[in-house]
Amino acid sequence: MALSIGHKAPDFVAETDSGKSIKLSDFLGKWVVLYFYPKDNTSGCTREACDFRDNYERIASNDAEVIGVSPDSVKSHKNFKEKYNLNFHLVADPSKEICNSYGVLGEKIMCGKKHIGVIRSTYIIDPEGVIRWIDSNVKVDGHVDEVIAKLEQLKLNK
Repeated sequence: MALSIGHKAPDFVAETDSGKSIKLSDFLGKWVVLYFYPKDNTSGCTREACDFRDNYERIASNDAEVIGVSPDSVKSHKNFKEKYNLNFHLVADPSKEICNSYGVLGEKIMCGKKHIGVIRSTYIIDPEGVIRWIDSNVKVDGHVDEVIAKLEQLKLNK
């Protein structure tokens, strides 16, 4: 069954860019912006990550954490984080288990060939671990501003 607003966010345990494991449930009591992206060091993914970095304080001021997830390795995440001075967790999901549980894998075409890859998607999860907003067709430009506006609106209505 596909995830939707009002569903409990699937918990996960995974390694981050630091090599340490985190669980989504570690963040109960805070809002979480959980975003899925295809690949470290690609143009769109780098722009999106840097936009989250540049607006991290605005997100944190809403009692929220940012967690980025992609199928890349811990080493790739560590290098990506260091290269762009990212200030939030990057979760490695090489088995695509987390991506599967959030339903963000889909058919993509690259260089004329079809493959299954990560569809850029963002979830806002409330302090009780419930999904409150989903964007499953993210356009990088303006996305972080949209996330912050939605986060502020959700907090007001809570």
